[in-house]
Amino acid sequence: MRRYGLIGKKLGHSFSKRYFTQKFEREGIADVAYELYELPTISELPKLLQQEPELVGLNVTVPYKETVIPYLDELDEAAARIGAVNTIKITHGKTKGYNTDYVGFKQSLAAFCPVDEVDKALVLGSGGASKAVCAALQNLGINYTILSRSPKPDQLTYEELTPELLQQYRLIVNTTPLGMHPHPETFPSLPYMALTPQHYLYDLVYNPEQTLFMQKGQETGAQTINGLEMLYGQAEAAWEIWQNG
Repeated sequence: MRRYGLIGKKLGHSFSKRYFTQKFEREGIADVAYELYELPTISELPKLLQQEPELVGLNVTVPYKETVIPYLDELDEAAARIGAVNTIKITHGKTKGYNTDYVGFKQSLAAFCPVDEVDKALVLGSGGASKAVCAALQNLGINYTILSRSPKPDQLTYEELTPELLQQYRLIVNTTPLGMHPHPETFPSLPYMALTPQHYLYDLVYNPEQTLFMQKGQETGAQTINGLEMLYGQAEAAWEIWQNG
């Protein structure tokens, strides 16, 4: 039995087990299973690997995409450059970290908005998912600014984001867990009235499929998308890594 799974702190929001279980059934992949592993701290990872010797692949979600790195034996070059890991391949007890969030976001973004026409993006959040998003934007030639509660010198605070400033960013990407189950009543604090039909709002949250961030954007005519396509894209990229490396 080959075993795969997802590690994170709280996993009630995740569709990953359903996605992979359906994939295994649909494609007739036998002797495999996908499980959810909630870890109170990332320091529990070595213990998990010891207890589950059949594990050959893991996905990583919030809040461990950055803090997992010191616990890995090796890092893929792209994951090292991004500074975040969401996929781990386990071979003969050795772990190697990858980042497929980058692939999933880039593919789904290109299908969602005219990336050639977007010159500035606002990225909400500065965690592991944000790092993959920023790397993809950079690769696409889209300038970005990070909006954070605890900003670095080249970042913005929510208090600094005026309606006039928001209008300069046609693409807004939410990489925070605001709006995610079980707290769908939460949303990023933005001057939504400044949005227009020329804006594109991308929410990495996919549960619920329609977040308040998206709803508030739609009320102004903005285009919106959730993180489901990104989830599917990164999951398939992870599967490819697990099978072929």
